[in-house]
Parts: sequence; C-alpha cells; structure tokens
Amino acid sequence: MTTPKQLNNPYRRYLAAVVLFHLAAAEDLGLTVTDYQAGNILEMEGALTSGELGQRLGMTTGAATRAIDRLVDAGYARRTVDPSDRRRVVVEHTDLLPKNLEGLLAHVRAPIARVVEQLSPEQLSGLQLYLEGATTAYVEALAQLGNDR
Repeated sequence: MTTPKQLNNPYRRYLAAVVLFHLAAAEDLGLTVTDYQAGNILEMEGALTSGELGQRLGMTTGAATRAIDRLVDAGYARRTVDPSDRRRVVVEHTDLLPKNLEGLLAHVRAPIARVVEQLSPEQLSGLQLYLEGATTAYVEALAQLGNDR
C-alpha cells in the first residue's frame, strides 16, 4: 500500500511537469504565462472584474488590467457592462482560443483520460476529493502570498 510520504516525489514531479508544460504551451502560442492563465480563468469562471481576475492570478488590479488589455487586443476577451450593476465593467472570454491550443492540449488530454478511465468509482471519488482540496490549498496560499507582499 502506498503511503502519503511515498507520494511526495511523484507529486512534485507531477506539479513540475504541469507547470513546465503550460509555460511551454504559453510560449508556443505567443502568450505570456499571465495572459495564458488569465484566458483560462475567464473561460472557466465567466465574467470577472479586473480586480477579481487579479485576485485569482495573485496580482494587482493594475497588472490584471494590462493582461486584460492584451487579451482584448488579441480577441480572446472583451469588456462589457455588468448586467447586475451597470456602473461596473466586467471582462469575459470571447470563446476564441489561440490557434493550436487544442492541438497542444490533446497531447496530454488523451493519455490522462486513458488513466482516469481505469479508475474505480471509489478512486474517482478520492481523486475528486484530492483535486478540490489541493485547489483550495493553492488558492488560499496564493492569496496569502499576495497579502505578504
């Protein structure tokens, strides 16, 4: 039986592989890492203010605004009036994706899908529990990093 301690190095290798893949993917697509992740967040979460996007990216509102400007210029995002508060402007994804993004992601999606398809319902539940818990931990740690600056 695998112990949590035995998962330390595989987990660190996994995180390094994910980070390095997405760094290379952003570069291959001609995007900054920040713009790449900003587009990803907008696509997943929907419309956000520049402050909300900055918070999710762990950066100031001003830095997020500059990333938004680049995404708008590239056609990946647009600014709109918030329908619930016409005084606010939100940014939303345009559903336009960088050329070749799907091709790059296909290199990892298919092999990962093959592994996930082999998991039992109990293992899938454990994986979901882990992903949700790890996401929360990293989001909270990112917010703390921002508070420490």
